[in-house]
Amino acid sequence: MLGRFQRGGKALLGVDIGTSSVKTVQLKQSGKKYELVHLGISPLPPEAIVDGAIMDGGAVIAALQQIFDEHKIAVKDVAVGVSGHSVIIKPIKMPMMKPQELAESIQWEAEQHIPFAIEDVNLDYEILRSPPGTVEMDVLLVAVKKDIISEYLTVASSAGLNVAIVDVDAFAVANAYEAAYDVTPEEVVALLHVGAAVTTVSILRGGILLFTRDSVLGGNRYNESIQKMLGVSYEQAETLKLGGQVEGYTAADAQPAVDLVNAELAGDVRRSIDFFRSAAPSGIIHRMVVSGGVARLPRFIPFLSESLDLRVEISNPLRHVKADSKRFDPEYLEHIGPQLSVGVGLALREAGDK
Repeated sequence: MLGRFQRGGKALLGVDIGTSSVKTVQLKQSGKKYELVHLGISPLPPEAIVDGAIMDGGAVIAALQQIFDEHKIAVKDVAVGVSGHSVIIKPIKMPMMKPQELAESIQWEAEQHIPFAIEDVNLDYEILRSPPGTVEMDVLLVAVKKDIISEYLTVASSAGLNVAIVDVDAFAVANAYEAAYDVTPEEVVALLHVGAAVTTVSILRGGILLFTRDSVLGGNRYNESIQKMLGVSYEQAETLKLGGQVEGYTAADAQPAVDLVNAELAGDVRRSIDFFRSAAPSGIIHRMVVSGGVARLPRFIPFLSESLDLRVEISNPLRHVKADSKRFDPEYLEHIGPQLSVGVGLALREAGDK
């Protein structure tokens, strides 16, 4: 579950089952870079996915089948990502020990850190650092409730797919970032992924995950705020949020409602960063990279940068991915890029990864 992307193995289709849509991405290696083979997006009805759990399996199956039929995709092996309260990611310190000893003791250690019965979760771990001459090593512990994984496997199977890898959305975003940007050993980067219902803050140093936290604030909160302020439907609020207009209202009328959520979200992100800084030796964060559809809201990035006193930029997970301009409109890819971080990160995985 925790393996980083590698080269040379069997490619998978990345399937990001998000709260508002299903997104699929397929890449193939082309020299030292990757090439975009396929990109598909199909919307989901409200409440189909709630806190990472599949509530309407039929809607997800229909969305997957629509994408596969529309794009005539032959690949059946997929990597899917999970998120929400059923996923626990926790960096811990353990005494230095041999890999076999770690494998034998990790379950007992997990019981001290995970708020679920150990028999109800799938457990994984990765050694982050084990500096020579020290008595402790840093281990990343991950637990996902078995019933959530079962839901995703069932839906994929019903859509005619084989799940080769179950990953965690936060790791997929980190993988996409590492493939798209130059990672230096000492640079500390905050990755902010704003989904429709969940926002994840992950902090990495030199590509190593130091901290991650989920929040229930997301893009849907903007729609709710606009609905409440202007008395419009959810669909009209979505249009206004994205800068469009509906009968009787323009995006400018919705801006005060958007600004309220910008401030709410920035405050929530600041609390996550403050928590990280309280435990980190230096607490320095050099920059923040934002993914998710909210990254494209006109005032969001500058507002966040000013509120957090950080350099903030929009993620483009496709910046080093070649794409045939006859098949994929470059302007569309540039615009949709921030929403593809999870899908691209999953597509970088390969069958046989840990």
